[in-house]
Amino acid sequence: MAIFQSLIKKEALHVVRDTRTMVITLLMPLVLLLLFGFAISTEVNNIKLLAVVERHNDATRDILERLRVNDYFTFMGLSAASEVERVLRSGEADAALFLKDDNGEIKSQIIVDASNASAAQAITGYIRGVITGATTFDPIINHTLYNPQMKSSYNFVPGIMGMIFILICAIITSVSIVREKERGTMDLLLVSPVRPVTIMLGKLVPYFMLSCIILAAMLTISYTVLGLPMSGNVFDVIAISLIYIVLSLSIGLLVSTVVDTQLTALIVSAVAFMLPVIMLSGMIFPIDNMPVILQWVSCIIPARWYTEAMRKLMIEQLDISAVMKEIVILVMMTVILLVAAVKKFNSGK
Repeated sequence: MAIFQSLIKKEALHVVRDTRTMVITLLMPLVLLLLFGFAISTEVNNIKLLAVVERHNDATRDILERLRVNDYFTFMGLSAASEVERVLRSGEADAALFLKDDNGEIKSQIIVDASNASAAQAITGYIRGVITGATTFDPIINHTLYNPQMKSSYNFVPGIMGMIFILICAIITSVSIVREKERGTMDLLLVSPVRPVTIMLGKLVPYFMLSCIILAAMLTISYTVLGLPMSGNVFDVIAISLIYIVLSLSIGLLVSTVVDTQLTALIVSAVAFMLPVIMLSGMIFPIDNMPVILQWVSCIIPARWYTEAMRKLMIEQLDISAVMKEIVILVMMTVILLVAAVKKFNSGK
């Protein structure tokens, strides 16, 4: 036990003395979280809209008034039909709404700039919602569950947490162990009577504690600054996050047993994991919309299961029993990676 504590103390001193790495490791997750929470948004705002009305009546006036007071639109007023194409082509407007009174029935046509297809779909949906609410027909009642304000941060926070822990934990763990190889101190540890498992655990513990600090900071920002709903299942969120942190550290250990230089470890940990996590974890793109082969590939991405579990717990406010499948998969991945890293480390000895 004394040897194990000495190894932990030694590695902790390495972490604390490397001030630049400490600052980057602690600040980068918070900057990414705030960036995705505020700056990067899938919402469409400030839609520049003009209207073409053939003949005014109470219904058209109601629609135009709804457009003026709607926060999503910047209403640019009325325009002649002949000017619509020129205004849209020049970028002065994003969409145009044609309204026509046909014997007391309002007929509408929406013309939208679809150079950005996703934005065009959102704009069309917003305008249709305004028109539907203004007609005399019974409106369609929408009830949005879990995220009534449709905030992008609700979608991004679980995904960015999954990406950050994979990158940070894998990078700092792999680079730190490979640094020992380059300096020759790892050989001294391997020829000592200390068991390889004890060496690995002694190196893991300080980075596990550092990751716990990052987790606490990220959850604090998520529940306060970004406004995610907080409930009694926060301890479930912490428990699953700790499992995921151990899994991420295990990836770093496995990488460190394969590569021999810090640069290679950095490239493998950052480049090899970043794109799969962003593209295949469901953080940005729905997995169900991917080709079947990519859906199968995404099953081996740990961030996919962590992100799904976090969305159920943090956004949908479900009980931990709803994420047992994700927990089992994450635990199995952790065990497999740890066993593989230990065997590879022993064979290197």
